[in-house]
This record gives sequence, structure tokens and C-alpha cells, in this order.
Amino acid sequence: MAKQHFKRSLLATLVTSSTLVLVGCGDGYDPAPVDDVVITNPAPTGLISFAPNGQLAADITWTDYGVPYVNAENLESLGYGVGYAFARDNICILADQVIKFNSQRSMYLGPDRVPGSGDSDNIVNDFGFLALGIRDNAEQGFDQLSEHSQALITGYAAGYNRYLADTGVDHIDPQCAGQPWVQPITPIDLVTYAQGVALLPGAANFTGPLFLAVPPSETSGATNKATGEGLALSPIAAQHATIPDTNPTESGSNGWAIGKDLSATGQGMLIANPHFPHTGNQRFWQFGVEIPGELKVVGGSLSGMPGIVNIGFNENVAWTHTFSTASRFTLHRLTLDPEVPQGTSYVLDGESVPMTKKYHEIQVATGPDSFMTLQRSSYHSEFGPIIVVPNTLTWGNDPFTGGQVAYALHDANLPNFELFDHWLGMNRADSIDSYKQTFVDYTGTVFNNAMAVDKDGNAFFTDGSSVPNIVPEALAAWSQNPLYQGLTQQAGLFIFPGDERLYLPQGTVPFAQAPQLERTDFVQNSNDSFWLTNPAAPISGVSPLWGPVGNEQSFRSRMGQKMLAQGGSVDGKFTREDLMDRLINNRAWLSEAVLADLVEHCQARGTTPVMSATGTSVDISTGCQALAQFDGRMNLDSVGAMMFREFATEFRRQPQWQVAYDPAQPVTTPHTLAQNAIVLQQLATAQERIENAGLAVDAPLGAVQFVERSLPNGQPSGQKLPWGGANNVEGGFNVFRSNMSNDGTALPRHTYPLLPGSDLSAAAGGYHITYGSSWMFAMEFTDEGPVANGLLSYSQASDSRSDHYLDQTLLYSAEPQLRTLHFQQEDIAAAAVEQLSLTGESVR
Repeated sequence: MAKQHFKRSLLATLVTSSTLVLVGCGDGYDPAPVDDVVITNPAPTGLISFAPNGQLAADITWTDYGVPYVNAENLESLGYGVGYAFARDNICILADQVIKFNSQRSMYLGPDRVPGSGDSDNIVNDFGFLALGIRDNAEQGFDQLSEHSQALITGYAAGYNRYLADTGVDHIDPQCAGQPWVQPITPIDLVTYAQGVALLPGAANFTGPLFLAVPPSETSGATNKATGEGLALSPIAAQHATIPDTNPTESGSNGWAIGKDLSATGQGMLIANPHFPHTGNQRFWQFGVEIPGELKVVGGSLSGMPGIVNIGFNENVAWTHTFSTASRFTLHRLTLDPEVPQGTSYVLDGESVPMTKKYHEIQVATGPDSFMTLQRSSYHSEFGPIIVVPNTLTWGNDPFTGGQVAYALHDANLPNFELFDHWLGMNRADSIDSYKQTFVDYTGTVFNNAMAVDKDGNAFFTDGSSVPNIVPEALAAWSQNPLYQGLTQQAGLFIFPGDERLYLPQGTVPFAQAPQLERTDFVQNSNDSFWLTNPAAPISGVSPLWGPVGNEQSFRSRMGQKMLAQGGSVDGKFTREDLMDRLINNRAWLSEAVLADLVEHCQARGTTPVMSATGTSVDISTGCQALAQFDGRMNLDSVGAMMFREFATEFRRQPQWQVAYDPAQPVTTPHTLAQNAIVLQQLATAQERIENAGLAVDAPLGAVQFVERSLPNGQPSGQKLPWGGANNVEGGFNVFRSNMSNDGTALPRHTYPLLPGSDLSAAAGGYHITYGSSWMFAMEFTDEGPVANGLLSYSQASDSRSDHYLDQTLLYSAEPQLRTLHFQQEDIAAAAVEQLSLTGESVR
């Protein structure tokens, strides 16, 4: 087939009709140009990619809680409507992410993440993403995307830009209104952003080690182009002196796919329960899309997904995902060539290979209207870019063996151009077989376990992560190598040799070799590894890079496994109401396992003081009385819940069980509290922490656990909404917690200091919830179609002026509950509160 050449504009201009009065684009708007695009991967027939004759048209219906449903005749128009609707709710988030992954934060925001702190974080990240080459990959790889993907992306960029032009940068969300970094976006920007998201569980966490990677003879991380002055490495090295955390936001989730054997109706059912940050770049957004006769999906997606649903359902299949234990990257230990004193060549299969040197420049704001240009180089091997973690992953003298080494980072998602096609394939699946086929065709789910069920009650699990394909011969040799086993154990990351091409990953592990399981009772995951997806059929025999086998289950996994084993209300089978209850009943596994024994143990102690971990003498009888009132659930009115959580926080560090973990009995061991002195000390430490924070140990959870939004300037709003929900430490299923770390954006946000080793904040007066159950739903297939109840716990919009900034949040705060989700067209029409027909021209 001949190549098809298209010239595209970023903004479909100006023809708009609506049931509403919209602000026009105005004179003088100049959409950013897009270069000629060559499509080399045409789409299959059936689903129309680009708008015929360049005429974009999307109908958007907003229902209760601000959920948009976009109807269009082709994918480009669909992306157009979704991009517009998303920007109306969350434009600041995506605008921020575009400059982040385009390595432009220093140019717009200055060198520091915390202005004036000297942390140089923006510089480090800008250079890190340049070293990873994600913008270059997007520019070079756009033509590799299918016609479907290109159409969605091009339309989405046009819709986003349409909203920005209609509204004007000075009148958008106050968090970023008037900011020079909020500009029209291009399809290449969106692909760059998607490549950055694909690296979130891997290479994106190594921007510090990438910046520190300079040859042993050099001491400067970057150089001022005008003056030649170097940026000292030492203060930056101090911030990046440990192995990066590859899940810094503690992303987690629960997912159940219930098959026909456990469904009261004999049809498929699903629980989706991602635990993600409530602020920042990993917020979900709910929407529905339809191309009549071709595509009809309802669900939620992360920011910037161009009209594709990440977690949701269509007429035939429902799907969800959880963060997996698989490794999406490997580290490779290079042996440096001693004949090259600069340390920039390494030995590979007995031959000296020079590293590739790449030059990078960034602009750094030094004042309101002044800039400097910083330059630096990155070094690359056949295995990937060179990284340095001081005293651990060194470039030069090896602290472990004394040899001359360097470490290279290989990320299986660098690049990954299959993201959009894979999710679109899921959205179009009409059975479990066709859903499974998407994993044969693509590796685009990046870092997720995937669970799905079809209307006939067939349930399926696979870990769809992009895992480096180390060949079996290399894996076998590595597993018997004491040095690399020791390095891997010490680092907590997979470290392989880099002196033989045998260890060079051969793409990603194919689907046939991935962990997978199809059942008609259930598959589930709560972020433990794949192996106990269903305890009746443990999975084994896959690459160790997928995660452990035989490991002890987390308290949250055991809560989920216990609820599944207990079954549902209709002869042990589940109804949708049962699944809704399991999502938000706020049970806590640890309380069910130890509370009675714990109360008995502390009551026996009476008022005799116990020494806490800080060496303080504590009368634990007050805390014991609170625990005696605790109902075992983390509900708003649960007295003693805070006391139990703080005990659980200590218990997790040093569990005290009478019966230890037995891999042969993974869902029932360990068990039975050891009533010993350590447990009493844990209680004393918990009570002391609460009292020192100025809080009452018998306060109901709703008095001390809350959601509080930030004002647009980042200051606390002062509106603290009571919040029910559990935590991982006590084995909750419906998990919420405080995440005071970087949320991935530069948007202003208030945080409270946490007490050491706890989510409790004295300054906040309790638990400030910023993370946890987000886009959650329980659904079932019926003869009339899918029926579902769900909630987006932090609401649709991050724009504080929106009617949908807090509405779902207030609903949950009043009483943990779900709302009706609309799927059928008549239900959408009945719930409509606003409609818009958005039209325009797209030049191709």
C-alpha cells in the first residue's frame, strides 16, 4: 500500500454550535504547526481513523457529576471531543506534564523544584529526560504509530487546543492561569508525554543517577555555555545517594474478575479499585465514548489518554489493572576497558566498545526575563544510558570488587509505541479471546497486571508489563553467579552482567511466556505477585523478572482472598451489591486476625506501665480501652481505629505471630498473635505517638481522618472533609493514606509534616488523605447490558471553580458510597445536564 501523506494542523478551527453559548476563539490565535506526517502503518478497515474531508465533529453530553460522553463518527473527532472535555476539567495537569517531559521546566520555572532551595531538581529532571531521549523517540517514532493512534492523538491535541483558545489562558484554572508555560500542544507533545508515563515505574526514577553519570575524571554535572562555569555535583549527589524507589507514590490497586461459577447470575462481574494519588499526574478522569456500531466504552483513564479507556467496560468485556511486581528494567554492570583511562569504553564479548556520547542543552530561567544555557553530555552503551548512584552503582572503582566498572540502565519501555493500540484493542474487545489477543499483538500496558471478564463469565489474568526478555541461557547463568545474586539482593533491583551480548535483552518477554490464567470462578490481584492469582491454581515457571513465587502475602491481599473465600450472599455466589459492599465495607484484615487477642493481652497488663520504643513509660490502659471499643472496621464512627492503625504501623515493622508463614499454606499463614512484651511495647509506642500529637486515643476515625484540598495558590483550604477508609498497614481493602511526597507536578499544593514512621500528622490534627481508592466501580453484565456503580473519589475536575471539583468527594465523605454509572444511551440522555456539538476543520 502506498504511503499516505497528511498535513495536519493542531487546532480544528472555529465552527462551533452548541446548546450553550461558548466564547469564540477570537482573532489572532495562531495554532502551532505540525510537520508532514508519513503514515507507514495503515489501520484495518471498519473503524474510521481520520475525519473525512477534515471535518471534525463531536457531540459531548455531560451528565451528573460532570461526566462527559463523547459521540463521534471517527477516531480523530472522538479524540477532539475527549481532549476538549478533559482540558475543561484538568488543563493545568497536562500542561505541566508537557513541559516536564519536554525538558522545559527549568526554562519556565527556574532551576529548583522548591524555588530558592538549591535542589536543582528541575535541571536534573530536564537533563535526565533528554538523556533518555523521549522527545527524540516521539519525533522519530510518530510515523510508526498506527493510523488509529495518530488520529486519536491528533484529534485530542486539537480538542485540548480548542478549549485553550476558546477560554483564553488568562481564564483557565487559576492554578495555571496566565502562565507562559500553558501553550497549545502538538501530537508530538502527547507522544512524548506518553513515553514519559511509560517510564514512571522505571527509568523516570533515575533522572538523578543519569545526571550524576559523568566519567571518573570529571566533577561537573553541567556547564554554563556562556561562562564555562560548572554546576557542582556534590550537593546533587547527596540527594541521590540511594537506589531510586521505582514506585515512589506507592501505586497500588485491587482487581477482581468474577466468572460465571461465582456470579449469582452466571454472567461476568468485575471490581476495579486502583489506589492512586489524588493530586498530580496520576489522577484518573471518567468519561464515555461511542462511535456508533464500532466502539462504545465507559470508564476512566489517566491524564492525556487520547480517547481511550484504561479501566472500564463495553457491552461485552470489562477490565481493570493493578500495579505489578514485574521489573520493567534491568541494570547491567559493564567492565571498563583499562586501556582507555577516561573510562568511556567497556569490554563486550572480549572487544573494547566506546560509549556513545550525546550532547544536551537546556535553558534555565535566572530571573523574570533572563536565562542561561546549560550544557552537558550523557553516555550510552549498547545496554542503555550510564547511571551513577554514589558508593553503590559507581562509574570507576567498584566498591564491591575493586575493578573498574560502570552501570547501564535498560528500560523495556524505552521506547514503547504500542500503548494506544493496546488500550484501544481492549476497548474494542468482544470476548475474553479477543481481549487476550491484544496481549499477543501488543505490549502496551507497561506496568500492569490485567484482569478482565466477559459477559459469558470467562475471567482472565495476565501480567501485561513490559519485561526485558533475558534469554533462558543468560538467566540460568546469572542465577548461578554469586556476585550478581549478591548485587541484585543488595540493590533490590535486577543486576546482570554487561560484558556479554548474551545478557542484552531481546525486546520484551512475549505474551506466551508471561504469567496468565483463565478461570470461570475468579482471578484477582492486590499487588502481590502473579502466583496466587487464584490459590486453586498457582502460577509458576516464568522468568524471575515477573516477581517472586512462594512469597508471603500482604495483609491487603489476604483481606481480598478472605472475602473471596467467604463468597457472596446467594448460595455463596456474588451479586453486584455484594461487590459494592466488598469495595467500601472498610474491613481490615489485621483487626480480624488479632484484635480479640490484642485486647485480652493489654487488659491483662492493666495499668502497669510499659516502656515504649522511645524509652518512655506509658500506661497503656487508655489505649486498651479504646481498642476494646473498636468495631474492627475503618468507618467514620469507628472508635479506636486510630489506636489500632498506629499499633498496626508498629506491628508491620516487627510482626509477632505464633504461627509463622508457610509457603504451602499461603492464604492462612502466618496467624495468631503472639501475646508477648514486644506487642505491649508496640501498643505503648502507638499510644505515645497519638498523645504527643495532641489527639485522643478514642477519637472516632472521622474526627481525625480527612480530605482537605489546596487553594489555587497551594495554601490549605481549611475545609476538612471526614473520610472513612482503611490503610495498607491494617490490611484494608479500600485503602487511603497520606502521601506528602512529590506528586509528579509542579502545581502548588499544601502538605503537612508527618510524624516519623507514621501517616499521622500533629500539624494536621490527624491523617490528611491524598492517596488511595480513586476510580472504583463494581459492575455486572446482564441480559440488558452492563450495570455498574462507582465513584471517582476526588471528583472529575482539578479546577476549583468547577461544580465538579468536590461533588463526588462530598458524596463519599458523607458516607462511603457509590453512585450509578450510566452506559445505555437512554440513561445518558436522562441524566444529561449539558450538551455541546463541537465542530471544526482539521487540515490533513
